Amino acid sequence: MKQMFIIFLIMLATTAAGWGQSRSLTVADLFNMGRVSDPQISPDGSWIAYTITQYSMDDNRSNSDIYLVSADGKQQRRLTRSPKSDAHPRWSADGNFVYFTSTRGGSSQIYRIDVRGGEAQQMTDLALDVSDFAMSADGKYFAIQTEMYPEAGSPEASAKMEKEKEKVKSSGRVIDGLLFRHWNAWREGKQNRVVVISENTGEVLGGTPAANDCPPISLGSSHDFVWSPDGSQLAFVQNTDAMVATSTNNDVWLMNRDGSNLRQISTGSGNDNGPRFSPDGKSLAYLSMKRAGFEADQQNLLVVDLASGKSRNLTETLDRSVSDFHFSPDGKTIYFYVSHHGRHRLFAVPAKGGKLNLLLDNDYLSGFSVSPDGKFLVLDHQKSHLPNELYRFDLASKKMTQLTATNAEKLAGVEMNPIEDYWFTGTKGDSIHLLMVKPPNFDPKKKYPLINLIHGGPQGAWGDNFHYRWNSQMFASPGYVVIMINFHGSRGYGQEFCDAVTRDWGGAPFEDVVSGTRWAMENFDFIDDERVGAAGASYGGFMINWIAGHNDDNLFKVLVSHDGVYEQKSMFGATEELWFPRWEFNGNPWDSESLYDKWNPADHAANFKTPTLVIHGEKDYRVPYTQGLQFFTALQVNGVPSRLLFFPDEDHFVRKPQNAKLWWNTIYDWMARYLNPSALNSSVYLEGSSTVMS
Repeated sequence: MKQMFIIFLIMLATTAAGWGQSRSLTVADLFNMGRVSDPQISPDGSWIAYTITQYSMDDNRSNSDIYLVSADGKQQRRLTRSPKSDAHPRWSADGNFVYFTSTRGGSSQIYRIDVRGGEAQQMTDLALDVSDFAMSADGKYFAIQTEMYPEAGSPEASAKMEKEKEKVKSSGRVIDGLLFRHWNAWREGKQNRVVVISENTGEVLGGTPAANDCPPISLGSSHDFVWSPDGSQLAFVQNTDAMVATSTNNDVWLMNRDGSNLRQISTGSGNDNGPRFSPDGKSLAYLSMKRAGFEADQQNLLVVDLASGKSRNLTETLDRSVSDFHFSPDGKTIYFYVSHHGRHRLFAVPAKGGKLNLLLDNDYLSGFSVSPDGKFLVLDHQKSHLPNELYRFDLASKKMTQLTATNAEKLAGVEMNPIEDYWFTGTKGDSIHLLMVKPPNFDPKKKYPLINLIHGGPQGAWGDNFHYRWNSQMFASPGYVVIMINFHGSRGYGQEFCDAVTRDWGGAPFEDVVSGTRWAMENFDFIDDERVGAAGASYGGFMINWIAGHNDDNLFKVLVSHDGVYEQKSMFGATEELWFPRWEFNGNPWDSESLYDKWNPADHAANFKTPTLVIHGEKDYRVPYTQGLQFFTALQVNGVPSRLLFFPDEDHFVRKPQNAKLWWNTIYDWMARYLNPSALNSSVYLEGSSTVMS
């Protein structure tokens, strides 16, 4: 009854528009929430193990623990309690134990805990950290992901090499080829490697080829190494091309558990990833893109018969990219979900091919699991005004039941308005999707400033989800109407629409952003036309930088650019995944037909006049921080009101709680200066502190 009462509380909290006791969402609220993930159903279907990550603003860190909830949602309990991180819960075959990774012993290793009670027991003692693992169905073997020097034959040998390198007093790196750093870390000559060890003895039995990363460095899935049902083989993903910096050619391979009998399963030139075996082990399903060098191609669901090698594409006609999938326990059906109009659709399809059966529409999923009896799914589900929670979806009745209410009490009294959906005609005559969030205590008779949030990718999309970084409710919270436009290039509207941004970065997408903003201003009287701003990150940051040079009629009064591309040619020379600019701009910068100059914000710096906040992280190797410095320098030289927020310890995202607090409050302060000056002395803008250099 307590569980149901908590769920009732959150329903009240998220629908209490206009109630005097409601309040706005704050940074403290955002980081006080437990973040639910990774649901795993027990072998008998009676329990779900999952992870909750909590953040501490005082300690400036996060920590994860494992929890259990019964399949009917009536019972819930915490399984692990450690000041160190516990994650990746996986059930033993008998259902008596949950295996997981933990740093409680100083390094990341595999532990197990008896669900009937008792202390956690350490199961591995490798010389290297365990990043992730998969356990064979009989529980006899672990496939462990770690990071090793390719010339090392074992984790112990790699750890020994590391200690020898630490004795060298010079700090220089000698680099002979690409790719030498990725995302937020230097490779240091190491590669991702999956090794197989005995659960009983800890003996290393074999591993994936040393020459290539497994899992691949990019474009992979959450399951890029998986056991066959009988535990004799491992399916895994690797990219064998000589220069992975220019290649999206991930492929699915098979090997025996001792590393022998390597066999390539997928042979296409695009990105293949995410394998799963059928329950009888005779087939292997995986996700596949056709076009080489394109990371946002349609991702189809393929099934290959391992005896004959013949494959079939189950989703070729769907015109949507498959996010993830699972086999039914009898192997006859595959469940999968796709992006669709800012949300997801869940389908079932016969594993042998056939009609797609729509099971669930208009929901936003972050993952799911299938019960052992095949009667229900457990969904990791969210909305823009409801953080991730677990739901049970009964396949026969199509009934949805909420199982967890992790943040109900924390959100009681916080007002968040749900997403509203609108459509307008874009630059190419297409219908363009616009999502809107209204501020707390919204009064349609009042006038509100408008913020247009611009998504990244560019082949991304805004959706009805509770984003923990670019959270639409947080932007609306101080009293802004927020719009989010899924312009040409966004996913979830068909592959042709997704392709439309390529080689047209500042064309149709920019026109959609401008025309969509004007459409909202013309159609909603509560929007103040003189108080309009825009903010975006990554490609969204590029768009802000592009707007800065093309804001001729002063439509936008203030801008926020986070980790945005500013100068395309220097970006090419400093970023890591080179397949991306080569695809988007038609080759290398020195190629005669390339488009780096055409879509280069730096070439329009003379037109900069709009007040702009520039944000960048020094450890961002995707869009290196010098892009932000160049943009800020141009703004300052041109006398444009501008501010730089620089994080020496953050990458493409802002991850640390105290940094995120500063991020939000700096944005709030900057937006308020130009859109809502009367709110500058409000307590919501006084939570953070910063060092201002002038």
